Amino acid sequence: MRDLATAWTRLEAVAQAARERRIDGLFDIEPDRLARLSLEAPELFLDLSKQPWSLADLDVALDLARAGGIEAAREALFAGAVVNPSEDRAAQHTALRGAKGADFKAKGEPVSAEIDATRAAIAALAGAVRSGAKRGATGKPFRAIVHIGIGGSDFGPRLVWEALRPLSPQIELRFAANVDPADMALALDGLDPAQTLVVVVSKTFTTLETITNAQVARDWLRAALGTAGDAHLLAVSAAPAVAQAFGVPADQVFGFRDWVGGRYSVWSAVGLSCAIALGAEAFEEFLAGGLAMDDHFRSAPLDQNAPVLLALAHIYNRNGLSRPIRAVVPYAQRLRLLPNFLQQLEMESNGKQTTAHGAPVARATAAAVFGDAGTNVQHAFFQLMHQGTDIIPVDILAVAKASEGESANQPKLTANAIAQAEALMVGKTEAAVRAELAGEPQALIDELAPQKTFHGNRPSSFILLDRLTPRALGALIALYEHKTFVEGVLWEINSFDQWGVELGKTLAVRILGELEGGAPGVHDPSTTSLVTRLKV
Repeated sequence: MRDLATAWTRLEAVAQAARERRIDGLFDIEPDRLARLSLEAPELFLDLSKQPWSLADLDVALDLARAGGIEAAREALFAGAVVNPSEDRAAQHTALRGAKGADFKAKGEPVSAEIDATRAAIAALAGAVRSGAKRGATGKPFRAIVHIGIGGSDFGPRLVWEALRPLSPQIELRFAANVDPADMALALDGLDPAQTLVVVVSKTFTTLETITNAQVARDWLRAALGTAGDAHLLAVSAAPAVAQAFGVPADQVFGFRDWVGGRYSVWSAVGLSCAIALGAEAFEEFLAGGLAMDDHFRSAPLDQNAPVLLALAHIYNRNGLSRPIRAVVPYAQRLRLLPNFLQQLEMESNGKQTTAHGAPVARATAAAVFGDAGTNVQHAFFQLMHQGTDIIPVDILAVAKASEGESANQPKLTANAIAQAEALMVGKTEAAVRAELAGEPQALIDELAPQKTFHGNRPSSFILLDRLTPRALGALIALYEHKTFVEGVLWEINSFDQWGVELGKTLAVRILGELEGGAPGVHDPSTTSLVTRLKV
């Protein structure tokens, strides 16, 4: 293995030249630039030619990947080795979308048979609910699902439903995550308890927000249906006994294991609500798209590997050019929640300041991620993107063919996606602006020309889907999962724990006791003042 420290030093050194050159100028001196920096991957096309690296820099970045042991780390991930050392766990989310009859293991324990059985149970339940074979306590068919979870138990399923839901769904799917009582009230509003399933997703079945909301939903069902309302409860948990004690029938508890991290769990029974509301066939296609990207990630050479190249482009900007923020803009209304999903996937996975061995990290790790749907955001933060003082790399996503609505509008959408990527890179010179203003008073030209100049040279990655299908969505999510993994390996951090989430949750439990009349705790003056002001 090449020396990793030396590889990092080389990358950071060559990136400095990118500050003084223009991205668009590289196309003139690198005739094979587009060919080397664009590729077809399962269900999508990736163009990284508008990133600031030269082809020579790309080779240096690939050397970094090799020095960091990406290939060996990748095999350890798929083999079910311990890649989460702080919790002594494998991270076998890829097994969840593996081919039926596969032979995945987690720390040597075979897991594929269990996964296949769970997938079969999900498909059977989804089919029974959708066909009307499984009905509510009063004999009415189910027409709605309320999915209760938070974090990884919410972001993934919510994204999948938003991306794939039919225009007129047979079964309506609503979500409640926030402990804010308004969230649960909105989720239940207007629904008929006799025709509603409640799916509670919590690994431990003790998560404060989830169990609080689940109690509200259970009481709502019981108020209308009596104890028979418990038959409308489903649970997805690694603590089945606790779920059953809550009131969930034993045959309606679906399990998942500790080698499934929350932010990687949509492929598991955590996706149960989506499987019912979309149909088991659509959910299986979603899994197949993830599997196709797994196969690509595992087998493609590093210089033709979409997750690896996307990760290296991020690292080049984050570490080589000290750019701490990245935007993600899907030009697809149905993908508008993708930035929210990636905030957890990337920032919870790689927002670390300590290596997997307990030492301080040597360089900056995860960038802050923000974004929303184009074209909406062109009328919001794109002013900052084009003319702000910070250069913010952006992932632009587009879908070539519309699947619904007025198809004549789709070219207008994709034209904006392409145009923004071009405008960010090419910009508009002050000379061009002055030429456009010719004939105006010179004082006005001198005042306006600098304001209307676009310096350009702002990088973007472009991801193109042919259509937004379940398979394409699965491939897209898996692309970003593997990108995040590659970055974590190169930063030498553990991408699969999340200790930073715990402290605030622990303190919240303590403060809740004080707000509800418990003995005052020892806090800083500001916290004490707020507790006193809000005490029940």
